[in-house]
Amino acid sequence: MEKFSILLLDDVEQNIYSLKMMIEDSFDLDIYSALNAQDAIELLIKKPVDLILSDIQMPDIDGFEFLEYLKGVEKTKNIPVIFITGIFDNSEYKKRGYDLGAIEYISKPIDDVLLSAKLKVYIDLFDLQKQQDTELNKKDEILIHQSKMATMGEMIGIISHQLKQPLNVISLYCSDIKLSHEYNEINDDFVKEFDMNTKNQINFMNDTINGFTNFFNPDKVKNEFLLKSAFDETIELLSSQFKNNNISIHCHITDEKVYGVKTELEQVFLNLLINSKDAFIEKEIKNREIHINALTKDSYTVVIFEDNAGGIKEENIEKLFDPYFTNKEKGTGTGLYLVKLIVQTSFQGKVKVQNIDSGLKFIFLLANKKD
Repeated sequence: MEKFSILLLDDVEQNIYSLKMMIEDSFDLDIYSALNAQDAIELLIKKPVDLILSDIQMPDIDGFEFLEYLKGVEKTKNIPVIFITGIFDNSEYKKRGYDLGAIEYISKPIDDVLLSAKLKVYIDLFDLQKQQDTELNKKDEILIHQSKMATMGEMIGIISHQLKQPLNVISLYCSDIKLSHEYNEINDDFVKEFDMNTKNQINFMNDTINGFTNFFNPDKVKNEFLLKSAFDETIELLSSQFKNNNISIHCHITDEKVYGVKTELEQVFLNLLINSKDAFIEKEIKNREIHINALTKDSYTVVIFEDNAGGIKEENIEKLFDPYFTNKEKGTGTGLYLVKLIVQTSFQGKVKVQNIDSGLKFIFLLANKKD
């Protein structure tokens, strides 16, 4: 179980030792210490810390300067800081500390009962937060599972649709063999043609099944890959559906790279493409077009996905990525929630959506390199 952790900062080693002894008498915690602000900052970069007890009067960098630095760094800005000082009654010092973001002062000499009472408050809050985080993670896992099941259901429909055509063709070839045999028309050329055509259909079915298998590969290893390869593999699975529904794809992706889990990016594309297809059909859009554009900007690849499927009500834009929100009559509402989760966790990115004149525009920022 994860322990509550405290950093003690004081330029006098004896003060740290005394404080540590007081805390260890009452609590089982991870306690770190530093004799100057520089060492404390280096430690905070490496170790997770839940509370800092800091002296104010220190050489080089004092407690106020240390706190001001912490508040300017994303990783440390939310760590609560309690000042331990012998000048607690100085109202000027007190006001400056609170203005910088200190949560409390404890005066020297330290009352061990008071210190224990104050620490207990923060430890209880820590335990409550961990419990809430655990419950939230469980809910996220359920939502992700539901979303993946819904996506798998869509994929099974796609696979069955794609397998019907080659199965029908093979069935016709078998009927043709029967008739040809009855009329003594089977010769070397006929066998050669039959062999080539049936193998082509079987290879197509095999590729389709392999594509389905790879699509849900649980391998979570992140790596660098071409954005276009993930998009092309998704489109290949949907090609016959999009052709039958007269949907045109305009892809303007070249050599842009992304860093993350390829199969999960394919799930993102699949959700977006199926949502657009369903909207085209539901709203009976005649001219059905989807545009995909990409560009590289610093350490991110920007992907812009647009359709002309009519968009959604403006008041629903902010809800679009909420779990269980859906515009579909039989939708689960987890598809776009999963999209947002994948972009944030697998690609350290962001996603934004907005209505445009003819439909919806999604803008993705995806990491294109490690770190």
